[in-house]
Amino acid sequence: MDINFNKNEDHNKLLLSELKRRLATVSIGGGKKRIEKLHQKGKLTARERIDFLLDDKSETIEIGAFAGEGMYAEHGGCPSGGVVVKMGYIKGKQCIVVANDATVKAGAWFPITGKKNLRAQEIAIENKLPIIYLVDSAGVYLPLQDEIFPDKEHFGRIFRNNAIMSSMGITQIAAVMGSCVAGGAYLPIMSDEALIVDKTGSIFLAGSYLVKAAIGEHIDNETLGGATTHCEISGVTDYKAKDDKDALDTIKNIIDKIGDYDKAGFNRIPSKKPKDNPEDIYGVLPKSRADQYDMYQIISRLVDDSDFEEYKAGYGQTIITGYARIDGWAVGIVANQRKLVKTTGSKTKPTEMQFGGVIYNDSADKATRFIANCNQKKIPLVFLQDVTGFMVGSKSEHSGIIKDGAKMVNAVSNSVVPKFTIIIGNSYGAGNYAMCGKAYDPRLIVAWPSAELAVMSGNSAAKVLLQIEKASLEKSGEKITAEKEEALFNKIKDRYDNQVSPYYAAARLWTDAIIDPLDTRKWISMGIEAANHAPIQKPFNLGVLQV
Repeated sequence: MDINFNKNEDHNKLLLSELKRRLATVSIGGGKKRIEKLHQKGKLTARERIDFLLDDKSETIEIGAFAGEGMYAEHGGCPSGGVVVKMGYIKGKQCIVVANDATVKAGAWFPITGKKNLRAQEIAIENKLPIIYLVDSAGVYLPLQDEIFPDKEHFGRIFRNNAIMSSMGITQIAAVMGSCVAGGAYLPIMSDEALIVDKTGSIFLAGSYLVKAAIGEHIDNETLGGATTHCEISGVTDYKAKDDKDALDTIKNIIDKIGDYDKAGFNRIPSKKPKDNPEDIYGVLPKSRADQYDMYQIISRLVDDSDFEEYKAGYGQTIITGYARIDGWAVGIVANQRKLVKTTGSKTKPTEMQFGGVIYNDSADKATRFIANCNQKKIPLVFLQDVTGFMVGSKSEHSGIIKDGAKMVNAVSNSVVPKFTIIIGNSYGAGNYAMCGKAYDPRLIVAWPSAELAVMSGNSAAKVLLQIEKASLEKSGEKITAEKEEALFNKIKDRYDNQVSPYYAAARLWTDAIIDPLDTRKWISMGIEAANHAPIQKPFNLGVLQV
């Protein structure tokens, strides 16, 4: 191994250590003292409930672990958005589980909590997966009610989705394992079946204090909306459980009897491990986001048997396209090539060098055609992003780069096969869009710790913003020395660099997770398995396309 490989490996393993440290921090939610209080009440934590519910030693993936990180500091923070979401297996059936974390503001809903719950429901709807809600929430967090209550993608959308999923035949099961108040009370009751834990679970539109204030009635919460009330008097809930584990065992028994699902029919054969060592990824991926590397080396460490059937290998070389298998599933791969590429010259088109990570006319054209082919063959698409954007300048503009880029965006937008996006490095500008960024409905979108998401790099953005800042200060009569210019540049760059961090993106759910590169195969495999629950309902059609 060369010295650069070793330096890259050290750097990427440090990033991985930081990821593991941060995951360990968010995993304790509101802290160990609040966890102890839950245990004293005979309750399990959100994560303990999910772990008990999911099959032992089965694969799981967590959605939005970093949701809310660095946000709401003035309100004490909101680790993991106050809710834990995992995709896993219950009695061998793939499901989504959503559990309120009562250690975070008693499970109250922050704006990011709503966004994360909606993302969980979106995954269930797209893939027709059963979804289980483990409810333990004080309702909307009142100091931020204006950011969570009235809009289209706010709290009320949850119940609308409950109704839509029911009409689609998607199984929904809710267990009330703590508080379930006000508008939140509709979620479990709009599910197919509802359970409630005796003595710790309660459901009511208004608690005893509000009832007394509103109508003068004196009543305790247990009589008002406890398990006995709702299982024996109101009939609101279907099962009474003696404790958390009893409720979770009942859910397992219900799931165990669900019939088989119609399949989309994506191609799968027995899985093979990559021939090339996946751990080499840490040494291949460069320390600097500006440095070049060969994306083929990454692909060979992600795909089964390191076998990759390339499409149009000699054309449009800054995007790599081809067929492979990941954990046995057939996939079409669209990847940005980060090496400097030398094109083959001709009499009409001289030899030239193309910058790695940049989308040129020919690479956009190739990607468009390949995406269309995958849709025709019913092959899921995997996008490996390390893109700085589309090529600029007079030559590209005169060649119609906007038109060719639009064709690629059109193909991505209208694709009917499931798409999965892995942000390996840069994800800048319109390149993010063309390579199936969040706005283009990937079934799952994850980032490696090396990822950066922004309109442009921190260095480029800081230079642009510095010129604007300098002009403004000079206009007001201030003299800008070299020292002051450097200080301004560093201040702007530090602020921008924070915003391009993968953690900044994950906190806002622009990505579903930040993952160890070695977990990429698992995420794609479980994602395609989930997508296989939902047969494709419409044909691939590009609409009006400027050929």
